[in-house]
Amino acid sequence: MAPAILTETIWALAHPTDGSEPVIPTRVIVVTTTQGRQKVNQLFEPASQLAGQTPWEALRQALQAGGHNLTGKLRFGQTAADIRIITAHDAATGRSTELSDIRDQTDNEAAADFLLEQVRTVVENPDLNLVVSIAGGRKTMSALLYACMTLIGRETDRLTHVLVSEPFESLRGFWFPSQPGADLQDHAGRTHRPAWARVELAEVPFVPLRNLFRQQLGRKAGTFSRLVNECRRDLQQRAAEDLRVTVEIARPQIEINGQAIRLAPLEQLLFLFLARRAKHNEPAYAAYKDAMDDVNTFREEQLTVAKDFNDWRHADSLRAAWDERAITKAVAGIRDKLRRAGGDAARLASCLPRKGECALFVPGPMVFLK
Repeated sequence: MAPAILTETIWALAHPTDGSEPVIPTRVIVVTTTQGRQKVNQLFEPASQLAGQTPWEALRQALQAGGHNLTGKLRFGQTAADIRIITAHDAATGRSTELSDIRDQTDNEAAADFLLEQVRTVVENPDLNLVVSIAGGRKTMSALLYACMTLIGRETDRLTHVLVSEPFESLRGFWFPSQPGADLQDHAGRTHRPAWARVELAEVPFVPLRNLFRQQLGRKAGTFSRLVNECRRDLQQRAAEDLRVTVEIARPQIEINGQAIRLAPLEQLLFLFLARRAKHNEPAYAAYKDAMDDVNTFREEQLTVAKDFNDWRHADSLRAAWDERAITKAVAGIRDKLRRAGGDAARLASCLPRKGECALFVPGPMVFLK
């Protein structure tokens, strides 16, 4: 919704303040909504404050006058290839529709998937370097774009945010410091010369995690949320690689690297169930409700193998069939005890089931049944 961010960012790339080499992009791609497209088109419309030039023409001429060679550079126009509109699937019609804004969770999910795919099309080409600007969009767009760069960006890519001094940051008609035309006026009638503006590019640090997740990134991205969940699971398993988890069978207790934690019968039953699955490398359930039938079958089996009435599996709390709420309660109880115990036990808390995945995320060889 603020097209001047494009001209400001390109100007800052061409005039670095940190002594680095100037950069003139080969190509410019905008990701926006239908409302944003209308605003971006202002770059190609003659502006009275630029002596009748379009902002894009004025920028190119200013850069050339400054000694920059633009041959084959700054390829950008009003085509769909250069201005890419975020789309969302419409279940009612079976078609994809362009978004006019990003206002709810569904729109956010569509924006995340769309941004991930746009970044991927560039980073998969080793001959291209990507300069990403997180300025100008909805805050959620900036956050999602940062996440995309963290997940699939490379060490050679850049994440930036343009900084413009006051009052030029919000001054109507300002595009870049050496723009042609007259001075600009603010709402109070004061005049400001564009040449006085300071435009700098802030480098936003990010950690490129793609090398950690070669398996996930070696195939199609799928949805943004799926990639995040797969990477999160991978990190959890890496974090648990040195956690030796021992589950007692005859009494309600687990040990994490020798640190003993007592559990309630309900908690012990669920942990034992999940530990067995982890040990045999069985997949996670997509939701707690998907695990209910298997948990209840396991519960009935454990009731029949209890050795005597002092066995924890004779507890009254285990006689009723489990539902989704019972699993949620048991997971919460285990997590709370692990966190309160601290140390390595607290680390195990992050490996418990969570929304969208029901499993114990510990490598099978590190799970022991005693």
